[in-house]
Amino acid sequence: MDVSIRPELETALRSRAKAQGITVEAYIELLVRADQDAENELEALALEGLNSGDPIEIGSEYWVRKHRQLDARLQESANSQ
Repeated sequence: MDVSIRPELETALRSRAKAQGITVEAYIELLVRADQDAENELEALALEGLNSGDPIEIGSEYWVRKHRQLDARLQESANSQ
């Protein structure tokens, strides 16, 4: 497969591939696999979130409660030191 890329990007790809001791083709394969792995992980995390329990309403009361909880934890931490 032939792919046209800008000369400055080609230079960067060649440099990074050389630094890893692999061909440009192998380096591009690594990038594509890493991208696919990241996409799979993101999808898994999204599904985990969707299946994590009942949905909650996020509004101003939620954030006030979260801030109070954080303040209490920080105060506890400061008092224990």
